[in-house]
Amino acid sequence: MTTTHTAKAHILGFPRIGAQRELKFALEKFWRDEISEAELVKVGQTLRRRHWAWQSEADLDWVSVGDFAWYDQILSTAALLGCLPERFAFDAKRLSLSQYFALARGNAEQPALEMTKYFDTNYHYLVPELSSESTFDGGVEWFFHEIEDAQTQGHAVKAVLPGPLTFLWLAKAKDGYNKLDLLPKLLARYTAIIEKLSAKGVRLLQLDEPILALELPLEWQAAFAPTYQMLAGKGTQILLATYFDSVESHAQLLADLPVAGVHLDLVRAPAQLAAFTAIWPKNKVLSLGVIDGRNIWASDLNQVLAAIAEPAKALGGYLWLAPSCSLLHCPVDLEQETQLDAELKSWLAFAKQKLAELKVLKKAINGSDVADILALNAFSQAARRASTRIHNPAVAERLANLPPQFDQRHAPFAERQSAQQQRFHLPPLPTTTIGSFPQTSQIRAARAAFKQGKLSAADYELAMQAEIALAVQKQDALGIDVLVHGEAERNDMVEYFGEQLAGFAFTQLAWVQSYGSRCVKPPILFGDVSRPQAMTVAWSTYAQSLTDKPMKGMLTGPVTILQWSFVRDDQPRALTCQQIALAIRDEVQDLEAAGIGMIQIDEPAFREGLPLKKSQWASYLAWAGQAFRVSASGVGNATQIHTHMCYSEFNDILPEIAAMDADVITIETSRSDMKLLEAFGSFQYPNEIGPGVYDIHSPRVASVNEMLRLIAKALEVVPAERLWINPDCGLKTRGWPETEAALNNMLLATQQARAAIAAGQTLVFDASSTGAAAQGACACHGTAEVG
Repeated sequence: MTTTHTAKAHILGFPRIGAQRELKFALEKFWRDEISEAELVKVGQTLRRRHWAWQSEADLDWVSVGDFAWYDQILSTAALLGCLPERFAFDAKRLSLSQYFALARGNAEQPALEMTKYFDTNYHYLVPELSSESTFDGGVEWFFHEIEDAQTQGHAVKAVLPGPLTFLWLAKAKDGYNKLDLLPKLLARYTAIIEKLSAKGVRLLQLDEPILALELPLEWQAAFAPTYQMLAGKGTQILLATYFDSVESHAQLLADLPVAGVHLDLVRAPAQLAAFTAIWPKNKVLSLGVIDGRNIWASDLNQVLAAIAEPAKALGGYLWLAPSCSLLHCPVDLEQETQLDAELKSWLAFAKQKLAELKVLKKAINGSDVADILALNAFSQAARRASTRIHNPAVAERLANLPPQFDQRHAPFAERQSAQQQRFHLPPLPTTTIGSFPQTSQIRAARAAFKQGKLSAADYELAMQAEIALAVQKQDALGIDVLVHGEAERNDMVEYFGEQLAGFAFTQLAWVQSYGSRCVKPPILFGDVSRPQAMTVAWSTYAQSLTDKPMKGMLTGPVTILQWSFVRDDQPRALTCQQIALAIRDEVQDLEAAGIGMIQIDEPAFREGLPLKKSQWASYLAWAGQAFRVSASGVGNATQIHTHMCYSEFNDILPEIAAMDADVITIETSRSDMKLLEAFGSFQYPNEIGPGVYDIHSPRVASVNEMLRLIAKALEVVPAERLWINPDCGLKTRGWPETEAALNNMLLATQQARAAIAAGQTLVFDASSTGAAAQGACACHGTAEVG
């Protein structure tokens, strides 16, 4: 693959959404029939060419092709392989973009593919549906068209695809089929793809196999050697890419594979390098992921060069430099951030700037004089470490002096439940929503005008109060038992709180794709966290003044704020999380003092933070659970603490969820047809629980019968006295007409269920009507981009 002695540089992938979110806006216009397919295709081509040009200008040895996707790369790979769900009856070879989007978003006949998190990131992929009848007969040629386009632009191409074993692992076997039994058919298609790449003159294919960072079952580990033996020798050589954690336990396996090279994530797992260099063949590439692909901090280039000096001498031209993983998880271009102060900006590097860092490292390794750049980088790194903006002695002192049992409620759940029942007098199967209501164009316009200085603070407050009053009035009219204020004033469930906490900074355009056209703009958590003043009390007390029903105070939990921010890398995440927990605790206590008797502390990212290796879970679960309890435990027995979680398979962490000791937990269950709830039943989850009875991320309004059927399934698992009725998630991405229609159906279903329970009768529903159940998983309200 390489005969020279100069180190090479490449990236594993680049953000596809665009520096100005061009792809997002084009997709949404296409979905609204405002632009043609040809116009959408042109936007995609423009973005790809721009990103290839940036890679070329950074002196990378290849441009990466195949990292682009119209919605999701795993879905695009399924379309390339020709393994689309049979229920859609689409011809993979003639798949249109409209059909592709139907797979991702559903249509009138079929719900969308399941969507879930990609490993431990906040990116969501579409889950391929496989069965014993699945075929891999080939599909669309978009991947090859992009390669041809890059070649016409004069670029040396490195093709990029998910590896076959990772693709299988991420897929769902609909009929309980052993997915590995499909491997021979899948490898035949991968072989055909590699042969076609070779015919097109592509000499290098990156196959991503991040499942190697998991604690894989032995049969999956054993599949790697025969898999790559079958794919080797087809003309195009293979770089096997691992990332997100250490693969040290597989060092000898990877050294022996018949591939041209292997990529390692040295940001997440720097210690694994020694194990590989000790055994690495002299004629095999070792690609070192030394630039952080998942965070926005500028690299300490001198430190990187010192760490790889010895491998560079030993490997020569077989040493490659790269980010730790795809840059998909980073915002695109720091140059756009004109409002960040110069000091903080000097500490950062977005995707485009990380290309420049790679260029410097490559030059330095290959003997070019970059002393001035390295000196400037060293100065910036030292300035960040010494900055007084980062450390707050008062925060450190408070953490150091926490009393024993600081994370425990005053009484066990049974006593609290009794006190809360006496306080609230709720009916059986109390109804509520998860927190947010539609973010209308009027809300967005008011927020934009306020940020631009065109709307005064007083007028903005009046506008938001009007929206809160509307949400309260609609909930009262529907007959919901426990109300929320609707979160009209919030742009994002993490950014909103970060804007009011010390230690955070904010950007204008640092958007990161979450799924499809949805983007998030994570705050930058750069220093010690504290809460200067109350953040939500005024909104919640105003909302409570409009109704006699209980009004939930709505907060984002410490783990989710941590997970969905760009977090400082100069101290343990556990310590940062504890700082956030104390800030949220202060807000919880202020809400209680203001008369808010129910407070929801959302933790949709709780499971997302789990390490990839189960052997490392205990430590994370200990500090994450404690952080939640710290945030929630400073209130009296009659104050009811709620939490919400979604995107989670809970079976393997139910003891830790129970130990969080929330009085009520709401979870996403409608698309899993209540299957996620079964684990809570088997575990005998002790507290109250609200399983979602309809999917909020489909524009389709579920019928009364469908919700009644799910309520009946929930009652098989959870006693009526501990069961709540609610949607799957927040409603900010929906419009008011469908929101009201769906909630009205939810209330009608609840009334029928209550009547049946009171009469001691069985719930009556049409068991043959399942609607969109049993497909997918909800997209948490925290990922919805609202401007």
